[in-house]
Amino acid sequence: MIKYLLIALVLIGMGWLFLPLATEYFTPTQLNNLAANYVYGSAADLNMPNAVTSVVVTYRGLDTLGEVTVLFLATAGVGFFLKRKNSIKSKRRHGSEILKSGADLLAPLIILFGIYIFTHGHLTPGGGFPGGVVLASAFLLLLMAQEHFTFSHSVIQFTESLSGIAYVFIGLAGLLLLGLNHFLDPRWLNLGQWGKLFSAGAVPLIYSFIGLKVGSEMSGMLDSLQSDGGDE
Repeated sequence: MIKYLLIALVLIGMGWLFLPLATEYFTPTQLNNLAANYVYGSAADLNMPNAVTSVVVTYRGLDTLGEVTVLFLATAGVGFFLKRKNSIKSKRRHGSEILKSGADLLAPLIILFGIYIFTHGHLTPGGGFPGGVVLASAFLLLLMAQEHFTFSHSVIQFTESLSGIAYVFIGLAGLLLLGLNHFLDPRWLNLGQWGKLFSAGAVPLIYSFIGLKVGSEMSGMLDSLQSDGGDE
């Protein structure tokens, strides 16, 4: 009886907490001040068509740096806990001829598409995170199709380290060249012409390094899932 009473009290409490969402909800007809500053500042301050990118890379760049750090910790944890002893050999199934032929044809195109996504993230929907995942999906396809396909650990580690360091240095460049409160401010580079690839300051560089870091981290996690844990 007491158990059911407690459950009822919890449900009533949750209903009371969420009641304002149902009674006071309204559909906004215009942007609030903060959203308006983000949307219009994207064009006026950063010369960038994609307002979402302006928020992710510049206005809340510290949050994005934290997200990259969380992703690194997550993939490092996966690699640590899934590491196997050298005596245990992983088993790879044979890919069909259709899968092998498809992978040989599609993998380069997928890699090119991933690069396009994170280099054009300031112009079109996309950016470093989805572009990096697309890159990793190409390597996943090769892993599934080719029995003897392996990752180069040194290349993955070098790419991941270089992109992470470059991201931080680009952020520091804004601090050093533009002053305090300008970490990850892309305007230390020329903003360029509206709608062109080389525009919006350092945003294409930032997103490119984020894409490379995400792609290398995800590829490293895939390597941990398929390898036997031994040094190659």
